[in-house]
Amino acid sequence: MLGRYAFLLPRFKDLVQILIVAVALYYVLRVIARTRAMQMLIGLLLVAITYLFSRVLDLNLIRYLLEKLFQYGAIAAIIIFHPELRAALARLGRSRMLHLFYKMEEGEVVEELVEAVDRLARARIGAIVALQRGVGLDEYAETGTRIQARMSADILVSIFSPYGPLHDGAVLVEGDTIIAAGVILPLTQFPVADKSLGTRHRAALGLSEETDAVVIVVSEETAQVSIASRGRLERNVVGERLRSALAGPETVGTPARAEAR
Repeated sequence: MLGRYAFLLPRFKDLVQILIVAVALYYVLRVIARTRAMQMLIGLLLVAITYLFSRVLDLNLIRYLLEKLFQYGAIAAIIIFHPELRAALARLGRSRMLHLFYKMEEGEVVEELVEAVDRLARARIGAIVALQRGVGLDEYAETGTRIQARMSADILVSIFSPYGPLHDGAVLVEGDTIIAAGVILPLTQFPVADKSLGTRHRAALGLSEETDAVVIVVSEETAQVSIASRGRLERNVVGERLRSALAGPETVGTPARAEAR
């Protein structure tokens, strides 16, 4: 009896392939989680379900239109998910093992950021700095002025100096490089309970909801430093807390849920 259904038993090679596919799917979902790509993926799933129903119910017109759409689906998916695909490949190059080689360099970047934030806060100069993580920020960089400058406290302070041409927007940082300034960020789409939060804080929350970036905000009214990550906002971040939050993105925003949610 078992011999007749032996082909249904998975072999070692099959189990390995299933594991690889499962890991790949998990990785893809992690990359696009909390981004607009997730909404697009849900939309594609709904289209696929609609196509199945059109076949079951024999809705010829709908099936014909969807089949024509699917002919160009692969090309459209590459175009739509281009930023996420590039971010995924970039994250492969930033594994934990390779991360050890960049630890010293990242430490220098963190120190420059901490110094810049401290100087800006003491001078009561408003600022917003977004640190790119796994999800690329190129689409947001297009709204500002492209810059390719090595991260330094002096450059950040000069960018946000009052009456400067780029002081109103955000600065985007990728690794140890400032890639853009004067950037317009999306505001949070969720209702904000704390009415004292200004446009910078709302923009920081908005970007952290759409990407995995860590966003630093310096308030010019209160000189208070805040950090937004994964849709949550941590306020009054000072001293070693700021340094540890920048050094380890997984710790950012964990002490308390955002007051804006």
